[in-house]
Amino acid sequence: MHASLGDDVGHRLVTDHTVYACVMGSRAFGLATDGSDIDRRGVFLAPTPLYWRLDKPPTHVTGPLDEQFSWELERFCVLALRGNPNILECLHSPLVEHADATGRELLALRDAFLSRRAEASFRGYAVQQLGKLEADLRTQGRPRWKHGMHLLRLLLSCRDLVRTGRLDIDASEHRDRLLAVRRGELGWDELRAWVRALNEEIDAAAARSPLPDEPDIARVEDFLIRVRAASAASAPAPPSPATTRVP
Repeated sequence: MHASLGDDVGHRLVTDHTVYACVMGSRAFGLATDGSDIDRRGVFLAPTPLYWRLDKPPTHVTGPLDEQFSWELERFCVLALRGNPNILECLHSPLVEHADATGRELLALRDAFLSRRAEASFRGYAVQQLGKLEADLRTQGRPRWKHGMHLLRLLLSCRDLVRTGRLDIDASEHRDRLLAVRRGELGWDELRAWVRALNEEIDAAAARSPLPDEPDIARVEDFLIRVRAASAASAPAPPSPATTRVP
């Protein structure tokens, strides 16, 4: 977000122009415990006239609530088309707190974002997370088990996405074993073995996956153009320029 705009401007965009909001994290994944935070994620639509200024509106905003993070609609769609796991999971949260007409249309586009790009992105995130866990093991003597749990959850979602062409973020079927990982009860060797097994299952499913090679970019772009045009059409007319006399 541009610093010159200030947090108050970003917070007003979230407060006044959110089109979709949900709860994410362990509560959405079916892995919540008594101490789990409420992680809120959302999408706001910056009014089109703000883009006519030299200082553009923010692409994302933190707050105003604790554990709240929101993306501007266009940025959200760009990341979703790339298969970003955090973004795609937001569209599949079972805990929707708000969705106006634009938000409901965004939800109806969920399948347009899904493609083999998502498989590559999910697996790329998993590789990065595994590298961080291995670094923790070398430097601290143990990994951060909570991150290990979410690595496995991500691979489980990826496997099922590649198999079925649908994204389901509910991990409650594996809740007991995943929470055992979080508590450090499963052990590093068992965690690594589970990671290897899931990657092998994803490889096996990839050859016959129903996922298209590419997302439906045209469908998403049509949505964005229509939303931006409607926002511009509903904006107040700009003031008439002052008349200047030419000597």
